[in-house]
Amino acid sequence: MSSTTTNTQSHTSSSNWLPWFKVLGLVYLLLIAVSMISTGFKVAAGDQAKELFAFASNPLTGVIVGTIATALIQSSSTVTSIIVGLVAGGLPVGIAIPLIMGANMGTTITNTIVSLGHVRQGEEFRRAFAAATVHDFFNLFSILIFLPLEIMFGFLEKIGVYLSGFMVGGDSMAMGGFNFINPIVKPPVNALKDVFQSIGASDMVMGIAFIVLGITLIFLVITAIGKLLKVLMVGRAKAILHTAVGRGPLSGILSGTAITVLVQSSSTTTSLVVPLAGSGVFSLKQIYPFTLGANIGTCITALLAATAVDGANAVFALQIALVHISYNVIGVAVIYGLPFTRNIPIYAAEWLADLAMKSTLYVAAYIGLVFFIAPVALIGISQLMGW
Repeated sequence: MSSTTTNTQSHTSSSNWLPWFKVLGLVYLLLIAVSMISTGFKVAAGDQAKELFAFASNPLTGVIVGTIATALIQSSSTVTSIIVGLVAGGLPVGIAIPLIMGANMGTTITNTIVSLGHVRQGEEFRRAFAAATVHDFFNLFSILIFLPLEIMFGFLEKIGVYLSGFMVGGDSMAMGGFNFINPIVKPPVNALKDVFQSIGASDMVMGIAFIVLGITLIFLVITAIGKLLKVLMVGRAKAILHTAVGRGPLSGILSGTAITVLVQSSSTTTSLVVPLAGSGVFSLKQIYPFTLGANIGTCITALLAATAVDGANAVFALQIALVHISYNVIGVAVIYGLPFTRNIPIYAAEWLADLAMKSTLYVAAYIGLVFFIAPVALIGISQLMGW
C-alpha cells in the first residue's frame, strides 16, 4: 500500500514537472529560430543587408506593417521576436522602432473580437466593448504622441543605446559575457548550415530558407508556448486578477504586467478582463491600468529573443528589445501619469461603445478600418507621395 502511494506521488510529481520542461524546450526552440533569422539575413545579403529594408524607411509604413502583421498573426510576441531577428540581420534600429509601435497596436484586435461574445446583451456588450477598445485607443494615442517625437529627435533609439551600453559595457559592440545563451543556440544552427552547404545550396537559397524556417518556427513555438502556459497559468492568473485589479491603478498595472509575463500573451491577458468588465465585476477605470500592464509584460519575449544573438549586430538586437520596454513604460508614465491625458482613451472607448450598442455595423467598420483598410490605404498613399 505504502509502495503504491509512493509510486503514485512520484508519477504525479513528474507529471506536474513535464509541462514546464516542455516550456523550457520551446523557449530553446524560440532562441534557435531567432538565431536562424539573423543568420539567414547575414548569409543572403552579407554587408548589403540594410538595402533589403529600404522599402520600410518610411516610419509610417513601418507602423502600418507592424500593425497588419500582428493583427493577422495575432501575436505581438511573434512579431517582436521576428523584428529582433531582423535587427540582428542588419535592419536598422531606427526602422525597427515603428514596427514595434505597430505590433503594440495590432495585438489589441483579439480582445475586441472577444467582446463580440456579449453582442446580444445590450449594456453588458457596451461595457465589454469599451473595456476592449480602451487598449486600442491607448496604443493609438501612444503612437500619435511618440512616433513624431521619435522621427524628430530619435529619443527612443537613444534610450536603447544608453540602456544596452549600460547592460553590456559601453564600448563593446558585442554582447560579450551578457550573452550566455549563444553557446547553446549556435550548434544546431551551424549543423543546419552544414546540411545546406553539403547539398550545394547557394548563399541566397540558404539565407532565404533560414529566414522562412526561422519565422515559421517562431510562429509554431509561440503558439505552443501560449497553449501550454494557458493550461498552467490562466487559472492562477484569474486568481491574481480578482485579488489585484480592484486595489488601485498601480496594483492593476503590476498585476497586468505579471500575468502577461506568466502567460506570455498580452492578448490572453486583456481578453481575461473583457468578460469581467462586461458582467460588471470591474469598471472600465479599473480595467484600464491592467491593460497597460499587459503592454509592459509582453516585452519580455523580445528581450529573451535578443539573448540568442551574437556578432556585430548583437547589441542592436538588445537595443530594439530595450526600446520596446522603454516605449511601453514611458507611454504608461506619460499618458496615464498626466491627469489631462489619462482619461482620453476612456472617453474614446465609451463613445465608440455607445455607437456599437446602436448598431454592430459600427463594430465591423471599426475593426476593418483601423486594422486593415486604413493601413493599406496609408501604404498606398505613402507610395504615391514618394514618402
